[in-house]
Amino acid sequence: MTSTLSAGRDSDQWVRRYHPAPDASHRLVCFPHAGGSASFYFPVSAALSPRVEVAAVMYPGRQDRRTEPGIEDIATMADRAAAALVPISDRPLTFFGHSMGAVIAFEVARRFERDGRGPVHVFASGRRAPSVFRPENVHQRDDDGIVAEMKALSGTDSRVLGDEELLRMVLPAIRSDYRAIEKYQAEPGATIGSPLTVLTGDADPRTSLDDARAWEQHTSGRFDLKIFPGGHFFLSERAADVMAVLKEHFAAQTPAA
Repeated sequence: MTSTLSAGRDSDQWVRRYHPAPDASHRLVCFPHAGGSASFYFPVSAALSPRVEVAAVMYPGRQDRRTEPGIEDIATMADRAAAALVPISDRPLTFFGHSMGAVIAFEVARRFERDGRGPVHVFASGRRAPSVFRPENVHQRDDDGIVAEMKALSGTDSRVLGDEELLRMVLPAIRSDYRAIEKYQAEPGATIGSPLTVLTGDADPRTSLDDARAWEQHTSGRFDLKIFPGGHFFLSERAADVMAVLKEHFAAQTPAA
């Protein structure tokens, strides 16, 4: 099949491999939440290496990409992320995304599947199904309003929230992320063929259990729902349990010799 995805020239900017594992048979690609960065997944990379190589996506507008403008459209973000991932698709890929990252993982998977190289599995965490649209306007709030939302969800490093200069530096990227995800509406009937596992917190104020279950209609493959105690960032509170799910997945993919 002729590829429809063109490899991005800025792959190194988009993809971070904190623990390169040249002998790993599989890769886990991680997509951060709104306002998040690739380094959020550093502990995941450390835990899975060297058996699995973790590639974390770094969106524009943060950390060493802070001088670049943020992307305010999920489709554009998915297009560019997909192109950046082409050079590392020489091994089977598993996608994991949290919150906004879950939607981007889903959209990148759709692009890869159209190219005939879909991921072996997609993990969507902390986000309602693409078909569940709910009007939100965090991106229209003033800076203090956005900071209040970040504090309410408890997903931002307290050192960032307590550093006024650093906070003002990253707020434009955070606003762009919120604008992108709040404007997002999936194409009618959007699905993937990859197996899909949805992870959710039982007390997430942004994703009800019904919202999480609605992901099932977005895959023609196997579907599984895993519910954890906790709120929107349950994966930080229940890190060991989430890692156990990922390790079980990769153990099934790469059986011991």
